[in-house]
This record gives sequence, structure tokens and C-alpha cells, in this order.
Amino acid sequence: MATTTAAQRREQARIEYDAFIKSCPTNQLLDRISDKWVSLVVSALAGGSMRYSDLGRKIAGVSPKMLTQTLRSLERDGIVARTVTPSVPVRVDYELTPLGASLSCLLSAVKDWAELHIEQVNDARERYDSAP
Repeated sequence: MATTTAAQRREQARIEYDAFIKSCPTNQLLDRISDKWVSLVVSALAGGSMRYSDLGRKIAGVSPKMLTQTLRSLERDGIVARTVTPSVPVRVDYELTPLGASLSCLLSAVKDWAELHIEQVNDARERYDSAP
């Protein structure tokens, strides 16, 4: 059996999509979907299509700039679809694509876990912070 160099092993792993390798596209995708605004936008859209202003009201603390950037990146990745309806003023709706819907189950579960366990996490933080 022929031996391989470290560079060859890294290249093979990259080809096989190894998220532990920084240059791997899956690593970059994990970076994107682990963003808090992404998880909140996807979770908000899990209930159905929403207008930009409705998303802004639902997701407390998101700036218009961050919401726009997040929606654009999700649209680019095929997770969110943007529909423009010609009217006065123009109506823009966002909804999850089938790919986004499959992701929403996971991100909604993480959001639900955070809401369910925040008290335990806060208790652990207090114990840690008060330890000598």
C-alpha cells in the first residue's frame, strides 16, 4: 500500500467534505448556519412566509443591516426564497425553500433547547464565576 503525504491526506479529506478542515465547504456552511441571526431567521420562517418588516419585529435586536445581510446570504445558499410582488409599495416576502425547511427542524430544536435549558446554563455560569 502506498503511503500518502500530509498534503495529499488533507486534499483527499477536502474532496470528501471533512468539516474539521477549515478550507472545506462544509466547514464554511457550518460557520454560516451557526450564526445566531441565521438560526433566528430560519426559526421565524418555519411558521410560513413573512415580510421583511414582520421578520424585523419578530427578531428582537436585529438591525436592518444584519437582517438584510442574513436574508441575502440565506437566499444565496438556497435556504430562503424571496418573492417580490409588484404593488405600491412593493411587497417582498421571504419563505423557506425545501432545503431551508429541512434545516429549520434542526435550528428550531436548538432554539427550543436553549429556551428550555437557559436556567440550568445560568446556574452553571454563576457557580463557575463564583468559584475561587
